[in-house]
Amino acid sequence: MAAGAYVRGHLIVWDEKKRKWYYDDDGSVFDDSRVCNRCGRFPTVEGYDACIGYVPGKDSVCCGHGVSNKIME
Repeated sequence: MAAGAYVRGHLIVWDEKKRKWYYDDDGSVFDDSRVCNRCGRFPTVEGYDACIGYVPGKDSVCCGHGVSNKIME
């Protein structure tokens, strides 16, 4: 069974045999080096999504990073 997730709008998939995450679009090893698909920026130095920034009282939030429902189905 394959596992997948989105990181800043980029689909990554888990390869159980190699025990690594890969970017789905080009097969390169996931290295968290890509900007957000929505705003074109990296996270802030504090680690917050650049699209949103700090949200008091929340552990995590997400703008969707440009991922459409069609892609997620």
